[in-house]
Amino acid sequence: MRWRPTVRTGVAGLLALGLMVPPPARPAEAVSPATGFVAAYPTMAAAMRSAGGPYADWVAAGRSFLAFDPHGDGLAVEVLGDLGSADRIAVLVPGVDSTLRDFDRGLGGVRRRAPAVQARALHEEIRALRPGARVAVLAWLGYDTPDGLGRAAARAEHARAGAAALVELARTLARHRPGATVTLVGHSYGALVLGLAAAELPPQVTDLVTLAGVGMGVDRAAGLGTGARVWAAEAPDDWIRRLPPVRVFGFGHGVRPASPGFGARPLPVSGVTGHDGYLVPGSATLHATALVTLGASGRIDTTAVTSR
Repeated sequence: MRWRPTVRTGVAGLLALGLMVPPPARPAEAVSPATGFVAAYPTMAAAMRSAGGPYADWVAAGRSFLAFDPHGDGLAVEVLGDLGSADRIAVLVPGVDSTLRDFDRGLGGVRRRAPAVQARALHEEIRALRPGARVAVLAWLGYDTPDGLGRAAARAEHARAGAAALVELARTLARHRPGATVTLVGHSYGALVLGLAAAELPPQVTDLVTLAGVGMGVDRAAGLGTGARVWAAEAPDDWIRRLPPVRVFGFGHGVRPASPGFGARPLPVSGVTGHDGYLVPGSATLHATALVTLGASGRIDTTAVTSR
């Protein structure tokens, strides 16, 4: 993502909440601390209206954003539910090729790939399971994801920057909602972001869920340095299974979290097709991820777990 020399309006609100790692700023660009947890909503809404369609339409539809920046590949953090009162929070971390352009429509126009669509599906599943739950789901496009499956995706630089931003997000959530539990859900390259963040996460983060994870930067879950439970889902026809479990000269991300011996708890994958079908309504993985978020993982149907 290409940053301009100044901190733009959309980023300033996010910095005020401490939800991302900023580029170097001059003293004149200093941002005052936010006085409220969702103080960024009006600022983001104004920025989105100024940016025009489709972003102005998102605001008109009543959607809430903690962050928005239309420049370069863009960024956005959408909130579903009442974050100010939530005692269960899930954060979805996307992978390669996720950009603001596809945040709502999905890569290649395939809606199941869209972070906003996936977050909405998870939020609806949670509410269906427990209608009275005080829950919030964040579609967190808060880092610059690698473009394509080439050199950048095979290395961890983008994930390290994303992990630093994710740690800041988790700490901010913990400060404002210390009694809430947080579940982080990383898809594909997003699982690496979770892995690199794991050791620095606050105790409010109780679960790390990986979906089609490329790796977590370690070869065993025990090496993550976290007390959070680690979960993994990997569909039988997901191409990620062909990814070699190596780390050589800075390339590769190690053993996939769904691999035997890694030590992650398996999630069921019945109803999942391909690399992007984990959070599709009706899939066993969506249902199980909702249960994990609710702290009800004992209800997960382990008979639906496909052999790895």
